Amino acid sequence: MKKNFAFGFLIILIAVASCSFTNKSFETNDKDKLLLDLITYVLERGHYEPKDINDNFSANIYEDFIDVIDPTKRYFLESDIKEFEQYKYQIDDQIKNTDITFFNLVYQRLMKRMDDAKGIYKEVLEKPFDFNANEEITIDYKDQPFAKNKKELKERWRKQLKYNSLSVFDNKIKIRDKAIAAGTGKSEDLVSVDTSVELPKEQSELKNLTVAEVEKKSRETTENTLDEFFDFVDDLERKDWFVQYINTIVDEFDPHTFYFAPDEKDKFDISMSGKFEGIGARLQKKPDGAKVVEIISGGPVWRAKSLEVGDEIIKVGQAGEEPIDIAGMRIDDAIKLIKGPEGTVVDLTVRKVDGTVDVVSITRDVVELEESYAKSATVIKDDRKFGLINLPKFYVDFDDYTNRNAASDVAKEVDRLKQAGAEGLILDLRDNGGGSLKTVVEMAGLFIKDGPIVQVRSSGQGKEVHEDKDERIQWDGPLVILVNELSASASEILAAAMQDYKRAVVIGSKQTFGKGTVQNVIPLDNIVRSNEHGDLGAIKLTTQKFYRINGGSTQLEGVKSDIVVPDRYSYIDLGERDQENPLGWDKISPADYKVWDGYIDYEETIARSKARMEGNPQIKLIEENARWLRDQQNETTVSLNYDSYKGLQEKNRQRSNYFKSLTDYDSKLTFESLKYEQELFTQDPILREKRDRWHIDLAKDVYVEEAINVLEDLKLNALKHNNSKLAVKG
Repeated sequence: MKKNFAFGFLIILIAVASCSFTNKSFETNDKDKLLLDLITYVLERGHYEPKDINDNFSANIYEDFIDVIDPTKRYFLESDIKEFEQYKYQIDDQIKNTDITFFNLVYQRLMKRMDDAKGIYKEVLEKPFDFNANEEITIDYKDQPFAKNKKELKERWRKQLKYNSLSVFDNKIKIRDKAIAAGTGKSEDLVSVDTSVELPKEQSELKNLTVAEVEKKSRETTENTLDEFFDFVDDLERKDWFVQYINTIVDEFDPHTFYFAPDEKDKFDISMSGKFEGIGARLQKKPDGAKVVEIISGGPVWRAKSLEVGDEIIKVGQAGEEPIDIAGMRIDDAIKLIKGPEGTVVDLTVRKVDGTVDVVSITRDVVELEESYAKSATVIKDDRKFGLINLPKFYVDFDDYTNRNAASDVAKEVDRLKQAGAEGLILDLRDNGGGSLKTVVEMAGLFIKDGPIVQVRSSGQGKEVHEDKDERIQWDGPLVILVNELSASASEILAAAMQDYKRAVVIGSKQTFGKGTVQNVIPLDNIVRSNEHGDLGAIKLTTQKFYRINGGSTQLEGVKSDIVVPDRYSYIDLGERDQENPLGWDKISPADYKVWDGYIDYEETIARSKARMEGNPQIKLIEENARWLRDQQNETTVSLNYDSYKGLQEKNRQRSNYFKSLTDYDSKLTFESLKYEQELFTQDPILREKRDRWHIDLAKDVYVEEAINVLEDLKLNALKHNNSKLAVKG
């Protein structure tokens, strides 16, 4: 195996840098133009699959930039769009000539329309909303046309503001009625009481109000939210909007290529150091807010179990203050509101994956990424013991590989589990978004004698085969790998290699995420010979592509599980194929490898597992839940009639409660920490708490239960098994 995986890319980078980039002489010494010129230069010469910057490219940039800055179509008018359209097929020429006329026009018009919007929402919110009227709003904005005139735009704002106020009104009515039900009095306007709603501080303020007065309070809350939002927007500088324009261009190449402005690059470096202050969740931009796409183990959200992947944050408030609506806000700006100093509180209004809306208060903390590291447990079933290793990411210290890394940590856990008497091993790669390829190759080598693990190809170059050349096998017993739709990149390489060798049985989602590309971060200052503009930031650039040893790419298709089991995300768009502008799937020639022949019943074991899954009632309930969540996400029309809205909320709440029985499942398996970790518990009670919670969750995990069943079913070729043991001892 090559000592440095980045060696191939280093050649590309040297070639790019040596092409003598000399920025044009701009009359206004404009940093924006330099940045546009420089990024285009890097993309055209360094990207794995550079795009032709032509009229089609121009049209895509045009559509995407308008969508990014006005996703809910509440600012621009149809006349604005017609004016912008003169540049629809000229942006490519502007890019080549470092001309930013299109950006300047759109930016200046946006500032004007935002000023107009401030007057519109103030005027709309002066009048009461009739929540008895039978009208509805469509919250799928993509196919909506832009408003023809200001009258139509005002009506669009009216419905949107009514929709925002309706959820506030519903919450305040519940608070008021619970206060009344607690014995503080009666009201002829009393609405049905939801006794599950916790009494907030404002109960005393609301308990004596009429429905009309509560409606007025709701409008005031909505107005305060918008006031704060526009105050926040007013603080943004022109350069912030220009970065968004640059990233619209960059994103056209693929979803993982990204430009970091200088301050964002600093944040990226901090995140790579393994520590940051926040809530411990990663977010993705959505028209109505920010979608939770990952929860960081050990962080505040993880500890509180207050959010889950798929939830959408729609408003953000600071420690009891009125929340800010983040619909249409840039994801970076939303994150700035959510993050904050350790010990402070952020209040998040969240639309759960089941459609219900709730306010979640989270105390920010320093998020240590200790839970990103490998951890293990023994699994006891009857009188037999198995091992489970959870690996959240393929981590590595790029400055010093001899430091802690995923491969060496997993090797240690394997040794400890062997000493504990484990008969079979589960490697849990669910939610593992990837990381260092070098650790993948070394980790795969723990389970096979030797041979190729992955093939890598750079643009315009031949393939490189990365091999395990160490003939020692650290674990030659039964092996199961667990994956899901969020297992990506390096996780897919390991699962694919073990599947191609028939070394492990892969259990999980129909397919993994499907990210088969490699990115490298390039500081732009390293390319410009002389720079008088200060820090230019950096670009994360897709430079290479992964291929399985059987020749197929993991791009888009991911890894298809040997045993497919549903989960709640089975019908939710989460994979690479659902991203914008992903690279395509292809294949190359296979590597030279020999299938592992250590099992005598590999296919039979898979068949038995599939039969068990088909008859498992817990699996059927998971499938039912997944279909319901899909239906909820596809529902894009919302009634603005309070009775209808309240009825739907109650229906969703009951349905959500029905599926809560999923968490009551008990596999009857026993999970224990290894001896070395138990000794740490006396000094680290938080670690004990984390492990206890993890074990409780594992005991409810039907996928782990089935993995144990598969390990029990797998029969080893005894002769080969014994011979390999002798080889290890030798």
